[in-house]
Amino acid sequence: MKVTPSDSLMSNLRTEWSRWRPFNRMAASHLDSLIQSAQEVYFAPEEVMVSPAHGVVRDVYLLRKGSVSGQREGALAFSYEAGELFPVGAALAERAVTATYISQADVFAWRLPLSVVKSVAAVSPEWAEYLNDRMAKLLEDSRRQLQESMSSRALMQGTLEAALGSLPRRHPVTLGPQARIRQALELMHQQRIGSVLVLDDQGSLQGIFTRQDVLGRVTLPQLSLDTPLSAVMSQPVHTLPVDSAIHEAVLLMSRLGVRHVPVVQGSQVVNIVSERDLFALQRLSLKSVSSAIRAAVDRAQLVSAGRDIRQLATHLLAQGLKAQALTDLISHLNDLLHRQVVQVVAQQQHIDLQQVCWLAFGSQGRGEQTIATDQDNGLIFEMDSPQRDRPRWLAFAQEVNQWLDDCGYPLCKGFIMASNPQCCLTLAEWEQRFEHWMDHGAPQDLLKASIYFDFQPIAGRLELATPLRDLVTRRSQALPRFLKQMADNALSHRPPLSWLGGLETHEVQGRPVIDLKMQGTALFVDAARLLALAHGVSQVGTRARLVAVGTALGLSVQETEAWATGFEFLQMLRLRVQIQAESAAPTAAAQEPTPAQPNVVEVDLLNHVDRRILKEALRMARQLQQRLEMDYAR
Repeated sequence: MKVTPSDSLMSNLRTEWSRWRPFNRMAASHLDSLIQSAQEVYFAPEEVMVSPAHGVVRDVYLLRKGSVSGQREGALAFSYEAGELFPVGAALAERAVTATYISQADVFAWRLPLSVVKSVAAVSPEWAEYLNDRMAKLLEDSRRQLQESMSSRALMQGTLEAALGSLPRRHPVTLGPQARIRQALELMHQQRIGSVLVLDDQGSLQGIFTRQDVLGRVTLPQLSLDTPLSAVMSQPVHTLPVDSAIHEAVLLMSRLGVRHVPVVQGSQVVNIVSERDLFALQRLSLKSVSSAIRAAVDRAQLVSAGRDIRQLATHLLAQGLKAQALTDLISHLNDLLHRQVVQVVAQQQHIDLQQVCWLAFGSQGRGEQTIATDQDNGLIFEMDSPQRDRPRWLAFAQEVNQWLDDCGYPLCKGFIMASNPQCCLTLAEWEQRFEHWMDHGAPQDLLKASIYFDFQPIAGRLELATPLRDLVTRRSQALPRFLKQMADNALSHRPPLSWLGGLETHEVQGRPVIDLKMQGTALFVDAARLLALAHGVSQVGTRARLVAVGTALGLSVQETEAWATGFEFLQMLRLRVQIQAESAAPTAAAQEPTPAQPNVVEVDLLNHVDRRILKEALRMARQLQQRLEMDYAR
């Protein structure tokens, strides 16, 4: 017979469960339904908890203490820690699991009947969203925490000290609590606004209904559009008085994860400000920075534009921009600045850019640059006598490389720059060099291929690079030995995960750290490059390569999206570390990664959400490498 927990026990369990998402956001009655149905269970070390032999899954487990590993064909596939729920996918699909779940050490967990899990999902939007897209919600949490931590940095350069009352006022759009969802959506569509305030008959603020509420509160629960707003509005509504500083609204939005703040004078709502309104007040924007770059005519102006790019990246992080969008924007602005430097120097030296193509290699070639990035570039030139004319082009390239260094893009330590005679070649010379690397496949050849094959034309006569791309795409498919060598090279670095799925760190100045580039993003980049070469994919960006390869292999969208999501989280973490290191106060410099280690993160300083996603991202890298082993390394 099921025993109902006492009031004191229920209170303790609510507190314990509320440490984890999504229980900390669920309505108390919905959370109580889960808790009251849960049965605490114990598993001894190395005990099988769930396996394919158990048949269709009827229960899910919420891990309370200990860890659980999932194994496929004797190899570790994943692991879970306290606060994680499993096996959700198999349970919702009403099928058997595909892996064997084994307890590590002593494991205590709550077992939840699938019937209750589904019944609560039907009434709790937070629980339904969590079940349907757990990884996405974890990433949302991570971005929100990052947004809050970066907002104060963005404010340092902004003009956000003025009072909210100084902003232009617009009459808030309001409806009553009994108005229907349909009315609100029609009104928001007609007036092109993102929210509607809900006021009672006395004009008191009761709630707010936003575009973000539609998915979780209307679509997923499949509510009728004739449902009153009182049933779906967000409440309580957090307001600020007119004399509050603008930056208080920015921080309130960051901390609560909201995008609209009503402004009140006494008890009367007099304005509503959005996240877009507040960040539009700042000096820097994509348009202003790009315009400044295009208008620059000397070294000083270009150096200033380089600083603005890095400052804008801080502001965009504060707005919670996703990694792919952020690196796209950074790379776009870097390309603009590089192009402008090439054009200004060419004009000063009376160079005809129709005779040359400036190439970007590595992360810039892939459109994946972060803040801490050095130069990787080259030159294709067109001349009748290469040996006679090369010195002129080398002198031009040396001046461009030096200007870029002044703008914040350090000279490449490996000398992969257009001012190196080996990187200043005619098209025929570049083709000969690329073919040599593919035909011989010596360790140094493979290293060069992994850098140079990720190229994009930046300035000058861009079509000069087209035959080079065609050569790489065509020749690599015809050389299985070269692909195997590339696979062996890609597999020489492994994700920093223990056999049980824990993070494996190394020490820097006595602190446990992980290199997010060499032990993280590079694993995805190398795998995506190899798969693209093997399948004739011409895309250069890592996400684009993974998606295109997934389509070519007939893989599920979920599998390729998991790879891409893991890569993008690591990119975002790298950006955060780099920006924090760059803007750290001198007194705190000893606690930040040094400029020589801009990709190193101290694991102990990560919050629990980021630690969980970091491990999941590295598991995705391991799965991707397992595919390389099966297809190319044997």
